[in-house]
Amino acid sequence: MSPLDTPKGPVSGTALGEDLIAEVLSAYPPKAAKKRAKHLSVARTAEGESTPGCGVKSNIKSIPGVMTIRGCAYAGSKGVVWGPVKDMVHISHGPVGCGHYSWAQRRNYYTGTTGIDRFVTMQITSDFQERDIVFGGDKKLGQMIDEIETLFPLNKGITVQSECPIGLIGDDIEGVSRKKKKEIGKTVVPVRCEGFRGVSQSLGHHIANDSIRDWVLKDGANAEGGTAYDVNVIGDYNIGGDAWASRRLLEEMGLRVVAVWSGDCTLAEIENAPKAKLNLIHCYRSMNYICRHMEETWGVPWMEFNFFGPTQIAKSLRAIAAQFDETIQAKAEEVIAKYQPMVDAVLAKYKPRLKGKTVMLYVGGLRPRHVATAYDDLGMEIIATGYEFAHGDDYKRTGPYVKDGTLIYDDVTGYELEHFIQKLRPDLVGSGIKEKYAIQKMGVPFRQMHSWDYSGPYHGYDGFAVFARDMDMAVNSPVWGLTRAPWAAAS
Repeated sequence: MSPLDTPKGPVSGTALGEDLIAEVLSAYPPKAAKKRAKHLSVARTAEGESTPGCGVKSNIKSIPGVMTIRGCAYAGSKGVVWGPVKDMVHISHGPVGCGHYSWAQRRNYYTGTTGIDRFVTMQITSDFQERDIVFGGDKKLGQMIDEIETLFPLNKGITVQSECPIGLIGDDIEGVSRKKKKEIGKTVVPVRCEGFRGVSQSLGHHIANDSIRDWVLKDGANAEGGTAYDVNVIGDYNIGGDAWASRRLLEEMGLRVVAVWSGDCTLAEIENAPKAKLNLIHCYRSMNYICRHMEETWGVPWMEFNFFGPTQIAKSLRAIAAQFDETIQAKAEEVIAKYQPMVDAVLAKYKPRLKGKTVMLYVGGLRPRHVATAYDDLGMEIIATGYEFAHGDDYKRTGPYVKDGTLIYDDVTGYELEHFIQKLRPDLVGSGIKEKYAIQKMGVPFRQMHSWDYSGPYHGYDGFAVFARDMDMAVNSPVWGLTRAPWAAAS
C-alpha cells in the first residue's frame, strides 16, 4: 500500500509511537534492530517531571549499509562554521568534489562585493590529483596561498579546510600555515576537519571552534574596551537573512551587536568578540564550545535564545533584557509591543488555515526543537521530531518543546523516515534537501528546513511572517490534489 492509500487516523500517542518503532525494527536483522532501538523513542513525562523526556542514544556511528542523512566533519567546518566568514578565503584542500558540494549550498547572505572583498560563495580548491596523493600537497598548498594573495589582495585571512586524503597522507597543513602567516602577514588557519573524523558533521563544528580558539582568539583577541551593552550573536549563519532580522531586534532594544558568528561575519568581528558582555547562542550544537571557552578565558557569560515564532521571541527578548539594566528591559517591552500588531495580523490570516495541521521534522542543529513553538503559534502540532547529529544534551533540551506522545528519532534511516511518514500521514514534513523530492513524490507537502527552501528569513518578527506564509503555501497548495505518486498511479 502506498502512503497515499494509507487511511489517515490518529497521528499521535505513546502507544502508536511504540507500535511504529516496533514495526520498523522488525524489518532489521536482530543485531541492527538492537542498535537502532536505542535511537528511537516516544516523548513521555516521568512522574515528578514537568516536561517530557526525549532520551535516545545519539552521536553514535551510523550502521554500515543503512542509509543515513548525515554529513561529515568537513561539512561541519567548511559548510557551517568557517564558510560564512565573508572576508576570508576558505581553501577546500583536497579533491574537487568535497569543495564543489560545499560551494554556495547554504544561502549565507552577506554584504560586500564577491571576488573583491567577499568570498563566501567562491569555490577555491587545491584540486588534488593522483600525483598529489603520492608526493604530498604541502608545496602545492603554499603556492596556492601565494596565488590567492595575488588574485584577492583584499582578503583578511585564509583557512585551510582539509578533506579526507589530507589526513590519510599526513600533509603538514599546520607547518605551511605558520610559514605563510609570517610571509604574508595575515591570519592563516589550518583546520583538521577531514571528513572521516568523528561520526557526523558535529565533530567538524567542534574542530572549527577549536581552530578559532587556537589560531584566531589566542593571538588576535581583543577583550578591552567596548560598552556595557555589547553582545555577540553566536551560531546564526544568516540563512536567507536570519541574522539581520535578529540583529535588528537586539539593536532596537538598545544593545550593540559586536559580532555575529558566522553569518555575514568578518575576521575582525571574531577577534573583537571577547569585548562583549554577553554571548547569545542560537545554534547550541555548533557553537557552544567557543562560548564555553570565552566564558572560561575572559568571563563572558552565555545564554541560549530562540527567535523562531512570537512566543519564543518575546520570551527570549525578556530573558536577554533581564541580563541588563531597567533601560534595556523597558526597551524590550517596547519592541514586543511594537511588533504585536504584525503578529496579530499574521495569526489572523494564517492560523485558521493551518490550525490542527500535523508536522514531522528531521533537521540538524537546533531546529528540531526551536521551530516547534513557531508551529505551535500557528496552531500546528509537532507529532515527530529528531536530529541528524545531536548529542545527549540536545535531546535533554528538546523536552520543553514537545508533548507527550511525540515520536523521537536520532539519525533516522531513509527506511524508517518513509515508514513513519506513511503511517502517520502528516500534513507537512520539514527536513533537508536529500529528503525533499522523495517525500514530495509520496504526495506529502514538504519544506526544506535547512536553507528555508530559497526563502527566508525565518528568525525574528519579520521572519515569522515569511515562515507562516511559506507553511501555508506548502500545506494548502492545490497541487497535492492534482498529483499521485507514480507507484500509486500504476497500482
